[in-house]
Formats: sequence, C-alpha cells, structure tokens
Amino acid sequence: MPPVATTSVQSDTVLEVVDLRTHFVTDDGTLPAVDGVTFSIKRGRTLALVGESGCGKSVTSYSILRLIQKPGRIAGGRILLHSARAGTIDIAQFNDNSPGLYEVRGGLVSMIFQEPMTALSPVHTVGDQIAEAILLHQPVGEAEARRLGIEMLRKVGVSAPERRFDQYPHEMSGGMRQRVVIAMALVCRPELLIADEPTTALDVTLQAQVLGLIRELQRDIGCSVLMITHDLGVVAQVADEVAVMYLGRIVEHGPVREILKHPRHPYTQGLLKSIPSLNTGARLASIPGSVPSLQAIPPGCPFHPRCPHAVAGRCDTGTPPTLQPAAAAEVTVACVRAGEIPVS
Repeated sequence: MPPVATTSVQSDTVLEVVDLRTHFVTDDGTLPAVDGVTFSIKRGRTLALVGESGCGKSVTSYSILRLIQKPGRIAGGRILLHSARAGTIDIAQFNDNSPGLYEVRGGLVSMIFQEPMTALSPVHTVGDQIAEAILLHQPVGEAEARRLGIEMLRKVGVSAPERRFDQYPHEMSGGMRQRVVIAMALVCRPELLIADEPTTALDVTLQAQVLGLIRELQRDIGCSVLMITHDLGVVAQVADEVAVMYLGRIVEHGPVREILKHPRHPYTQGLLKSIPSLNTGARLASIPGSVPSLQAIPPGCPFHPRCPHAVAGRCDTGTPPTLQPAAAAEVTVACVRAGEIPVS
C-alpha cells in the first residue's frame, strides 16, 4: 500500500503516533499490549517513553518499524512519519513486504536494540554489517561503503576503526559492541532514532559515555530520538519530553522538567519516589504490587489496584479521560483525581 499523505500536522513534527493499538491474538483471547497510544516527536528533539517492564514500551517501538511478529498485529491507529526526504508516510498502512518499508527501516528510521550481542550477527564482521546498511540505502560501491563505515566507527569512539572494521562481535567488549550498534543505526543519517534501553547492559561509566555519544551524534546529524527506558535518571539527562506508560497506555505526558518536578499521576509519583538517593537514610520507597497480566487488566484505571489515592466507585469504573491541567498547559494526565491529588 502506498504512503498516506496528510496536511494536518505541523512541519516541525517528525513522528506522529495516533491511537496506536497493537494486539496479540492468543488461545486465551486478544491481549492489548498497546492500547490507544498517542504522542508526537519534534525534529531534533528527544522523547523518553518510560515505565516498568511489561508496560508496552518496546512493543510500541517495534510497532513503529512494523517489527511485530505473529501472533501480534497492529489493530488500529496511524504512525505518521513526516520525512524531509520522502514526504509523509503512514507506516501503519504498509504491508510486511512493501518496498517502502525497507526505505523506512534503517534509512529514515533506525533502531538501537537492547542487547548488542544479539543485535549483531556472530558470523559476520562488524564491518560487513555496517556496510550492508550503507549499500541498502545509499548509491555507493563497496569501497565507499567501507570508507563511510570506518568513518562512522571513528565518530562513535571506536579505537583503531580500520582494524575493528574487520573484526567479529565476539572479539569486542560489550561497550565496544554497543558503539558498533550505534554506528550501524546512524551511518545512513536517519531522521528518527529509536533507542530501546541502549544502556541496560552497561556499567555506569559506559552508560554515561553512550548517552553522551547519542546526544553528540544527534546534534551532528539533526535527528530526533525516541528513548525507551525505565531509568528516570537517563530521562533527566537526555530527554526534552517524557511520556509515562502503564499497561499499554500513556498516563502522563509533558516537558521533562515539569513531569520530573511536578508529577501529577500517582504512577509517575511512585516511579520518582522509587529512585535511590544517597541524601536520605530512609527506607527506599516502592510501588506496591506489580504490573498485572494483559489477561487480567483491572477495570477502570488499570493502575487503581496499586494506587494509594484510588477511590472505589470512581477509579475502578470507566477508562480515565486524558486531561490538561490548568496550571501546566503542555502536560496531559489520565487520572480522574488529577486535580485533587497533591502535586509532589
């Protein structure tokens, strides 16, 4: 199916996700892993999508690139990529074999996967894997692809890039492999970079280096970033906006400083209180319970069984509407008690 054009979106928006629904059809019924998610990302900006494991963050990112495998499927919504090179494309309208999808993947939109060792082929050199991306998306020969690949390895801080280009992933450290994955993702200068937990397997020092590298290359290339993470410390370092996700839905969204300083949704407040601090000897706070199974989604607000502010008869009946607080025009929050709960 051809790309679908729209004229309703501002030119400074690179990605617009509208009412995205991704379902998994199983023997136990249809499981709504992503249930009506809406957000947008402006050019050159970073949006962090945060939440506990099992909230649908990675499924959302995989849906954007149509990487959902059966029994999963995109059940509804639009994924509008406003490309300066290719015009407006509704990725949700592509078939899995659509030629335009290959132009999007790796060319217009790239992804850094969680674990670099599984993201890289163990039987091909890292240079072959980087060059493959270049040859697929740029009209150059093998010699030029090698030169561009080595240049990108140098940009991401890989020492002796000419030698590393011909090495296999197992010959490198975890941090070096992560840099190679970043090089693969950015070598074709994408307009949108999706980073799915890019620092999960790294120690604190390497984490800071990788985040700094992504920010530096973002400025150099001018791409937008969708950062998938559960680490609010990472959010504070890299994001311009943050969307808090719980059980397949966005429960709070706004500028990162406003959300981190004045969280309005009880789930966001719980996540922030759970961050360890060296400045207090108090017991570490935690959110009671755990994210429920998609087979047993609670009625009403899905967070209400774990919420300290839940009120019977209000929070357990009906899907909470998404509201815009009067005191913060750029913030949206999905909570029926948003105006009553103290802003921490």
